Amino acid sequence: MSSFKSVNFTEADDPMALFAAWFVEAKDAEINDPEGMALATVDPTGLPDVRMLLCKSFDAEGLVFYTNAESAKGRELATTPKAAALFHWKSLRRQARFRGSVTLLDEAAADAYYHSRPRVSQIGAWASQQSRPLESRAFLEAKVEEYATQFGDGEIPRPAYWRGFRLSPVEIEFWKDGAFRLHDRVCFTRDEQGWRRQRLYP
Repeated sequence: MSSFKSVNFTEADDPMALFAAWFVEAKDAEINDPEGMALATVDPTGLPDVRMLLCKSFDAEGLVFYTNAESAKGRELATTPKAAALFHWKSLRRQARFRGSVTLLDEAAADAYYHSRPRVSQIGAWASQQSRPLESRAFLEAKVEEYATQFGDGEIPRPAYWRGFRLSPVEIEFWKDGAFRLHDRVCFTRDEQGWRRQRLYP
């Protein structure tokens, strides 16, 4: 994973391997949430929407995240299954941008990750009708208590609406801060032959 640390990133050929190397360095450098990414979707009118969430894993096929499929992002992805994601590692002065299609993971993957979460987070997935109007914080806390009582000490089943998603990139851009705003930017685009690398003006 770290083989690109000593290599000029503008010479890399495999963008996901390069991302993995940068991610390792981000985990060492960032105080909070190196896996945090801004995810952009569009609503049915084409109006963009963006929010921060956590990338829970990644591989050669893309980025994986989990959320309530009935949330704003879930509904938007159901209508337009395409997204963009941005990682900004301020301590390293680096960014990585992804654009591509989004697909649902199978239910087994969602089950496995859901049950790896802290118990309170599992309960919270039942209590929160994500993105919808909430009358008060007290009402939410009461729902958490209600589900905690309902499930007791037993296993908490995954809500059917809590799902995993994969963003499969067709474009990945790496950005590295440069003096006097003369940044380094390299964009990879994927076609039938694989990834193509192109350096960009700052």
